[in-house]
Amino acid sequence: MAKAIRLISRQVRNETEERAQAAEEILKSLADNKDAVLSMIEMAKELHEMKVFETAGALLKQRNEVGVIAMQQVNQPAVHNVIKSGFGLFQFLGGLQPAQLETLLNGVTLGLKRMSQTGEQGKKQSLWKMRIRLRSPAIRAAMTTMVDFMEGMGEAFLRSREKRE
Repeated sequence: MAKAIRLISRQVRNETEERAQAAEEILKSLADNKDAVLSMIEMAKELHEMKVFETAGALLKQRNEVGVIAMQQVNQPAVHNVIKSGFGLFQFLGGLQPAQLETLLNGVTLGLKRMSQTGEQGKKQSLWKMRIRLRSPAIRAAMTTMVDFMEGMGEAFLRSREKRE
């Protein structure tokens, strides 16, 4: 029968052994990821040549002054208006259905293409030819859409005016 273990001795590594093992792990990891490491070194070299590190270091050293200047710029009334307009734009886009927006943008794109073709050709149309074109289903659909758009915009303007009064 085997003897019972009564004394457990703990192996304590000294600092030199720990450093050697850490260096070995680092070298193994570098060897395993050679391509990534070389790519990072190349990127760091390019950034150094562009003086990015130098600029970033200077900004960090002067971070208080840079922060004050940045806050002064953000506190400009024009920046407030840009921020408010940005929020308004996101609310507007959020209110549209993706299909509606796609249809609208496709129509704008096609309309701009046709307009640029007409401008490049420099053709002038007679009033008679324009009158005939008004019978086209595409033009009637566009005009109906524009009239509905103007009507909706007018309603919004009137509501806004009533709120102010």
